[in-house]
Amino acid sequence: MAIRERAFRFEGAKGADIAGFRWADDRVTPHAVLNVAHGMGEHARRYREPLAPLIAAGWVVYAEDHRGHGLTAPGPEAFGEFGQDGAELVIEDLRRLTSLARAEHPDLPLILLGHSLGSFFAQAFVFDHSRAIDGLVLSGTAAFGDRTGPRPQLDQIRIDGEAPRTPFDWLSRDPAQVDAYIADPLCGFSMKGEGVASFAKVAARLKDPAEIARIRKDLPIYVFVGDKDPINQDLALLAPLVDRYRAAGLTDLTVKIYPGGRHEMLNEINRDEVTADLAAWLERVAG
Repeated sequence: MAIRERAFRFEGAKGADIAGFRWADDRVTPHAVLNVAHGMGEHARRYREPLAPLIAAGWVVYAEDHRGHGLTAPGPEAFGEFGQDGAELVIEDLRRLTSLARAEHPDLPLILLGHSLGSFFAQAFVFDHSRAIDGLVLSGTAAFGDRTGPRPQLDQIRIDGEAPRTPFDWLSRDPAQVDAYIADPLCGFSMKGEGVASFAKVAARLKDPAEIARIRKDLPIYVFVGDKDPINQDLALLAPLVDRYRAAGLTDLTVKIYPGGRHEMLNEINRDEVTADLAAWLERVAG
């Protein structure tokens, strides 16, 4: 596979220096664009390998390292820190990356994929910018603000009654993927500092019916999750999100649930199936 990476920097909101990436297969003519918003405590380059089949099929993939993550963070001491209003500004960073991708591929359909924390940013992105994209994919997602009871300690999560082998077993049933995450020096941290208050402002918008009503009604949306993902609380936190989208009159909503799947379905033991399902939906939307 001849995947070529182009690493670049672009100016984010309020002059921030953001690390960006573009992946494409030199052997095929691009026919669509996928923008990726990664999750908390990880970085954009983790998506190159799981999305390789899409890239080989002619998708050009763009991604950026959020503030406080990856190569955008000035150093490990800044991991998890979005800065003052930084979480809100990530949404503007995503808009700028979308505009950059559009400028480089003006005639191609463009779809936004958000995973985990990135899915919450993507949920908020479409309140203001649903006409800037041709489709939305939400992975490892949930409704925000509907959790009941105490927030789970993810490093102590018991799935199917089994004690975890590592603090990150909730990510995937594949031990190799979990170990790779643990060994990655750019992974494994949590939100901290001013970023916590900043993200709370984003989160407050996510369940507001007036905000959801601003999404264009014909925006294609694909939601895929595992039913053993603690982020969706055994699917209890998926239902409110789906219900709100349907109540808002969104007409093209597809939900895929994988039995036994944990948080990172693109890195799960059935990732070939997951990627094939994602590819089929993407191709349908991209035409």
